[in-house]
Amino acid sequence: MSRRNFLLQLAAGGVVLLTGAGCGVRRGAGNIPGTIVGANSKTGHLLRNGGPYPEPHHTVEVNVLIVGGGISGLSAKRWLQQEGVKDVLLLEMDDHFGGNATYGQNPVSKYPWGAHYIPVPDLRNREILDFLHQIGTITGFDTAGLPIYNEYHLCHDPEERLFIDGIWQDGIVPENGVPAADKEQFRRFSAEVAAFKAAVGSDGRDAFAIPVDTSSADAVYRDLDRISFRQYLTQKGYTSRYLLWYLEYGCKDDFGTNLDGTSAWAGIHYFACRKGRGVNANSSSVLTWPEGNGFLMEHLKSQCVANEIKLRQLVYRIEPVDGGGMNAYVADMVTGKGFIVHAQKLLLATPQMVNKHLLKGYGERTAACAAFAYAPWLIANITVNGFEKQHGMPLCWDNVFYGKPSVGYVNANHQDLGRVSKNVLTFYKSYTDHDPATERNRLYAKTRSELLDEILDELDFVHPGITAQIEHADLWLWGHGMVAPKVGFMWGADRTAAAQPIDNRVFFGHSDLSGISIFEEAFYRGIHAAQQIVTAS
Repeated sequence: MSRRNFLLQLAAGGVVLLTGAGCGVRRGAGNIPGTIVGANSKTGHLLRNGGPYPEPHHTVEVNVLIVGGGISGLSAKRWLQQEGVKDVLLLEMDDHFGGNATYGQNPVSKYPWGAHYIPVPDLRNREILDFLHQIGTITGFDTAGLPIYNEYHLCHDPEERLFIDGIWQDGIVPENGVPAADKEQFRRFSAEVAAFKAAVGSDGRDAFAIPVDTSSADAVYRDLDRISFRQYLTQKGYTSRYLLWYLEYGCKDDFGTNLDGTSAWAGIHYFACRKGRGVNANSSSVLTWPEGNGFLMEHLKSQCVANEIKLRQLVYRIEPVDGGGMNAYVADMVTGKGFIVHAQKLLLATPQMVNKHLLKGYGERTAACAAFAYAPWLIANITVNGFEKQHGMPLCWDNVFYGKPSVGYVNANHQDLGRVSKNVLTFYKSYTDHDPATERNRLYAKTRSELLDEILDELDFVHPGITAQIEHADLWLWGHGMVAPKVGFMWGADRTAAAQPIDNRVFFGHSDLSGISIFEEAFYRGIHAAQQIVTAS
């Protein structure tokens, strides 16, 4: 069952005993092969420090320049091509496309380095449904128009489990050992969520929707953004430590935040926004692949003209041109040379932490960019040999540990149909004890051994002896992993201001402008910015 439909999970009480676990002495983190990989910090620091940059030696003329090759940028490029817009160039500063939908691969499996699934979309999200149909994730539609999802792309059973009180239970809503009074609080909260899910504002819009900006503007709902999720839960009398843990797990999972650092509107949106269904799927069904959302990214990329999307091209300054259009100054990180792109329209599909460096000539916009906060994450991909043989049970796709700092791990090769002798476990941990800037600095100050020890402390707790079976472990540090929907941010002035075009020349499309970093928001932000460009032409 899915975390998003825990009404059903509450009825399930099955548990699986942990068997066959070995104890022994834990292997030291320093003896496990691997490295720290990640986004190109050298290029990022060049932008942050303001150079030095190579002198531009020539100018390239284009119709539209897209800066940023994440999901939003690729979505915008694809949409413009489909609409027949010519001469569109996309530049990405890193050595890979996809943003936090990037992925890796070893001889065992592909694996995500960030986002790893999407729930089935709302039937009103036609653009995403059309895209999923194009790439074979939707294989067709029935006579009523319901999509038929590819069974190879729907998450296979067993889907989720929770380690609590020394045993594994089915589903990740705490059930084992939970008192009746706590279960009653779960039921009460689930009834509230059901009401929010069905709610429609005075403007006729869903109270909570995807894309975020299609949600109701009714103050009854938007005022929830003025308090934290914890404040809301306190006001409603929720005191169960099990429920509060579960709801904070949801905040960590989708936002990288805790109950205090999450807007109540965003916290409720997490549970109330999913309304997708299909012939063989419901709102709790998820789509996933070994490489996570890298699968979707590759299909977006494949629909773009190959020689019009380029890697390792750092745009470090933009400025208006008196005769029209914008100049973008570019450092080619491959050749070390500089050049200028003169574009009639410029789309910044980059996060606001980047845009604040590019918009220095636009003071108010720079201030709006500075209001965006980003949650730091640690992700590890860990190759394990003989896991099921040693631990006596099949892995689930999502494996969560009650009361631990991380959000657990996913089995990257869960979708493999045959029995495998090796697994790649993708471990996720957001840092929420302090403000994002403090946590980011603390994260970067740690050595690989220290970070790996944090991971092994949790894995050994639920799988005693597992470190002896680890063959390789690579780590990825996301200093700015995803936008944090802090109190007042979702419906505050800064998010709105940061999304507004400048002089019908510069347009903005990135998931952080939605306040929530999910594939659907990135996909729609790219399309929305592309539509603005066409309308302004």
